[in-house]
Amino acid sequence: MATKLIFFTGGVISSVGKGVTAASVGRLLKARGFDITIQKLDPYLNVDPGTLSPYQHGEVFVLDDGSETDLDLGHYERFCDLHLKKTSTVTTGQVYEEVINRERRGDYLGGTIQVIPHITNEIKRRIDLLTRSTDADIALIEVGGTVGDIESQPFLEAIRELRNDLGRENTAFVHITWLPYLRATNETKTKPTQHSVRELRSLGILPDMIIARSDFPVEKELAHKISQFCDVREEAVIPLVTADLLYEIPLVLEQAHVADFLLERLKLEPKQPTKIQGWKTMVAELKRHKPNIKIGLVGKYVELHDAYLSVREALNHAALFYGVDVDLQWISSTAIEKDNIQDVLVGLDGILVPGGFGSRGVEGKILAAQYARENHIPYLGLCLGLQVMMIDFARNVLGLKNADSAEFDKLTPDPVIDLMLEQRGLVQMGGTMRLGLYPCNIKPGSRAEALYQAEVIQERHRHRYEFNNEYRQKYEENGMVFSGVSPDGVLVEMAELEGHPFMMASQFHPEFLSRPNRAHPLFLGFIQAACKKAGFSDQPVKLDFTN
Repeated sequence: MATKLIFFTGGVISSVGKGVTAASVGRLLKARGFDITIQKLDPYLNVDPGTLSPYQHGEVFVLDDGSETDLDLGHYERFCDLHLKKTSTVTTGQVYEEVINRERRGDYLGGTIQVIPHITNEIKRRIDLLTRSTDADIALIEVGGTVGDIESQPFLEAIRELRNDLGRENTAFVHITWLPYLRATNETKTKPTQHSVRELRSLGILPDMIIARSDFPVEKELAHKISQFCDVREEAVIPLVTADLLYEIPLVLEQAHVADFLLERLKLEPKQPTKIQGWKTMVAELKRHKPNIKIGLVGKYVELHDAYLSVREALNHAALFYGVDVDLQWISSTAIEKDNIQDVLVGLDGILVPGGFGSRGVEGKILAAQYARENHIPYLGLCLGLQVMMIDFARNVLGLKNADSAEFDKLTPDPVIDLMLEQRGLVQMGGTMRLGLYPCNIKPGSRAEALYQAEVIQERHRHRYEFNNEYRQKYEENGMVFSGVSPDGVLVEMAELEGHPFMMASQFHPEFLSRPNRAHPLFLGFIQAACKKAGFSDQPVKLDFTN
């Protein structure tokens, strides 16, 4: 069977929820026994988001193969429990780069290069590559941006052509829009949605389904109006009221029979009875009122919570398994100083320092690691979080007062964190870090072994700097355990402190592999320690989220 394609477009405003909607539909199709894959078409000219500031685009999500991607790929993987590859992320920059490289090689035999057909053909080739490389039953394709944006037009033209190329029975179009609410008149307005669909139709795309986002309940009359003016079947106009919990969206769409409608549209029959009870159990547990544990996330992008989206979700996944809620305190590392640290970090049940780059706020992170160590507060460090833990230990335990990372002080006499050998001499910034899935050997008898229950693990990385092995012996002599190392023994991947309730850190990013129904071991250990610190039970809740 040829792979069926479902395209997701957005209208009215940006950030309307296309990624979560696509991920939710993917979850419902998977629950019916279909093999699925997902792809994001991003209309920006960057080759990938790897060099973008988190303030611009939220977190950079890393795949197994090292691809640096949009945060929507995180939604896809978490909701659908997938391990995606580089074929799942396409940017305008990648498309134009490929076409221009071909032109320079002479592949076009001197022809004039145009958006149509050369750019659109390359977009279609990349969609075809996705389907051929995964052999999925159904591929879900999200078009980034908003209908009407000039940047998105080549992608929209490409998917329009694909309906003609593949046939209507093999393609479906879902349009996600926003219904604004006017408080002055107490009205929810459909006109922007009508204009959005009109724009889409002017490009030759007729949506099969409209998902109408709103902050307020949508009356049946409004759904009928949208159906009438947008020429979409009334049962295919799906009101979607903003939910407090993202993981509730698949259940809302299931109640609206979204998956059944799309399967009918694609002339497919479910492969199995819908298996969604485990998801329902999980959502019910997430919504249940539970005691709070207070976790301080110490970062420098805390004003934009999406900069740490996967970390936040991984904390919530782990908390679910211990029957608690996370009261997440967003603490700016730039605000932490020696004279106020007690006031800023008081009352926390755990401290987490996530990844990051650059010197801004790093001294505040070092102080946070020191505070957690000296006050026996559970600590989890991720990537840079491991590095600042090492710097604190060097300065305040080993007596190396000027110890630092070579990233922040190239002249430090004690570079306990240094640039990796293979990173030296690199000029190009994009896509050149140590990226993707790498193996790690676990030290027998360590806390890491107890958590992972494994001798060898695989984790995703995104870094240039590593612990300096010249100092390894001195650390070990003073109670630091290097509980995870690369198979050749060269790279420190995990460290933990003897005699501390929980002080662990990883050079990799475990948050990228956490799933709502399968929390990551490091986060489970951290939340367990935080529960104990708060005086709660540290025994996991016995619930089945898998069926």
